[in-house]
Amino acid sequence: MGDYDEDTSFLGQTGPYFWTTFFLLNTVFVSTGFNGLYIVFVGASPKHHCLIPDINLTEEWRNAIIPVTVVDGEEVQSQCSRFRLDMVRNLSAQGLIPGRDVNLTNLEQEGCLNGWNYSKEIYQSNIVTEWDLVCDNQWKVPFASSTLFVGYLVGSLISGQLSDKFGRKKVVFISLGAQCVSVMLQSFSQSWRMFCVMFLFVGASQISIYISAFVLGTELLSKTMRVLFTTLGAFLFYCIGYMTLPWIAYGIREWRTLLAVLSATAVLYIPLWWFIPESPRWLITQGRMKEAEAIVRDAARKNKIEAPSVIFKESELQTMSLSRTYSMLDVLKSKNIRCITLMCLLLWMAINIGYFGLSLNTSNLSGNPFMNCFLSATSEVPAYIVSTWLLKKCPRRALLSSFLVIGGGVLLLIQFIPDTLQSVALALEMTGKFGFTMAFSIVYIYTAEIYPTVIRNVGMGMCSSAARIGSITAPYIIFLGSYNKVLPYILMGSLTIASSVVNFFLPETLNKDLPETVEQMQEYLGLCNGPKKKKYAGNEGRGSLSIQHEAKSDVQALTP
Repeated sequence: MGDYDEDTSFLGQTGPYFWTTFFLLNTVFVSTGFNGLYIVFVGASPKHHCLIPDINLTEEWRNAIIPVTVVDGEEVQSQCSRFRLDMVRNLSAQGLIPGRDVNLTNLEQEGCLNGWNYSKEIYQSNIVTEWDLVCDNQWKVPFASSTLFVGYLVGSLISGQLSDKFGRKKVVFISLGAQCVSVMLQSFSQSWRMFCVMFLFVGASQISIYISAFVLGTELLSKTMRVLFTTLGAFLFYCIGYMTLPWIAYGIREWRTLLAVLSATAVLYIPLWWFIPESPRWLITQGRMKEAEAIVRDAARKNKIEAPSVIFKESELQTMSLSRTYSMLDVLKSKNIRCITLMCLLLWMAINIGYFGLSLNTSNLSGNPFMNCFLSATSEVPAYIVSTWLLKKCPRRALLSSFLVIGGGVLLLIQFIPDTLQSVALALEMTGKFGFTMAFSIVYIYTAEIYPTVIRNVGMGMCSSAARIGSITAPYIIFLGSYNKVLPYILMGSLTIASSVVNFFLPETLNKDLPETVEQMQEYLGLCNGPKKKKYAGNEGRGSLSIQHEAKSDVQALTP
């Protein structure tokens, strides 16, 4: 498409138009923070034990009917069994005292035939207490969490095509409406199955919001504003929503009301339709030159700049779509690219498992779950700021591996912290979250700089799919903590450390020219390449930082 940035350079790099667009688009990302992780509270399992019906039992037997088990060295009441009710009733009627006249270890046990009694100390109600998703049915909670990430996968696959066909702005607002409706319908769910189905739509609409808004921002903003938008804006505004979520959940302890309130926040975005423009770049690709020019002239008016009489040349329409279209097959043809892609897939999967694993595990930590979630969200803010600063100066490969080692090492270390030092364990968990968030932000731009322009979208799309598989797996890894609380940490930590080792076989991209063709990418050194590397021409004189930001703005929109 011609040189859009050159044609619109008269607008300048900043100004009222760009700043207004920047903040309005970023407010959209707040909704993704609201709705991305409310399952942490909606699916939390409160303390519970078998419900004892109102029958004639002595006080001693009513207190002793729930067996005591040892969990992680601590005696607690069994959550899934009780002594046989008919047997206890007979012993109580005979006046026998448990522990004195009757050895409780010899009594037969049965399941919770009358349901469960749940503590309301933290949650008044949620899907666990409403549909008894405990004991034999506790697997349904991680399954419900996974449906959100399955929705992410579906949305990632279709949102790009939809925004290319119907426009970025339309898809953003349609997705906002779909998210609002999906969350509202989910609040009326009459069964766990309906909850899961609606959660899939929530995930698909949420990722569509993220991707479409990211694309719209990178296409509307100037190069300077695009850098700020892609490195800090979207991530920090997502964190604002994420940090606000636990406070809303703290004030609303009933899950249906909580979801209804979260869905209602989408109404606040309706006025933005009249303030956020469509992407002129997309309009030009559709041959709608007059509409694109009208938007640019409006931007010039808001920036108090006089626009030229002719902004876009009609010949630009003829320069579009002249290059070859690449597919996933092209990524797999070359041994070098194939090997690099496999390593990148492992990296993205490991980082997403660790990131979402720690995010979803906040309700299982000791202490206040609302404060834990807030601290988990807060730990991301400095991570994004620091990663943006470090990326300007530090080698990507060493930087990414360092934070993977920090995240994975913390996960492996946490299991050795005694229960009496819960504050230390919480601090380590937040450190791990910081490390994974750093890795999460670094891997986007690193992968973008590895792939050449002609297959960058395809390569990032494949990495996005691997990321979704990782996030789908994360709830099940956390679920293993119900059997052994250190097992999730061992698995996530080991996988992360392994991925940090694999990362060292990827090529370094700092101060390297951004590859444009497949042939240029094949000259990178790595695990699958030969010992010789040639410097290619075509991007001489381009600074690494400008390359970094160009690559990120070009492709980060593909995946959150």
